[in-house]
Amino acid sequence: MTSDKAALRKEFRWQRTQHFIDSSWLHILQCKEFTGVTHVASYLSYGVEPQTRDLNERLKKDGFTVLIPRVLSNKDLEWVVWNGESEPVGEAFTELPSIGAVIVPALRIDKDGNRLGQGGGSYDRALPKLNAWKIALVHHGELTSEPIPRESHDQRINAAATPDLVVRFT
Repeated sequence: MTSDKAALRKEFRWQRTQHFIDSSWLHILQCKEFTGVTHVASYLSYGVEPQTRDLNERLKKDGFTVLIPRVLSNKDLEWVVWNGESEPVGEAFTELPSIGAVIVPALRIDKDGNRLGQGGGSYDRALPKLNAWKIALVHHGELTSEPIPRESHDQRINAAATPDLVVRFT
């Protein structure tokens, strides 16, 4: 199955480069799941990933504590309070129960909330440590009814957002 996922990642990355349109995901902040939340884990996008800069800046402006991941040598993630810079700097954030929502990158998401990430397993190891609402950002056409290969360690998400809509999974 891992080789199937590797082939899909290669194909989906190529498709993303061919169809990339810079968009905003600010509309996800209207989701009821952000109500009462004080700490949001997000990520710093790069290349043709769904852009998070304006989203992270709005979260910070609106008073949320924004946490971004720092990848450790073993590919695990630790969270750092975002200071507005383009690199995660500072002490590791250890109050994980205070994180109420997490914004997750993905290459593709299927109708059951299975996500295909970059392949390092970092988020699949990090997400079970968070008791938070999990929403992944994808471009148009990257939310699919085709099943994504799933292994026992793969973590499902609660919702997916394209530039125009939010889909919740049960």
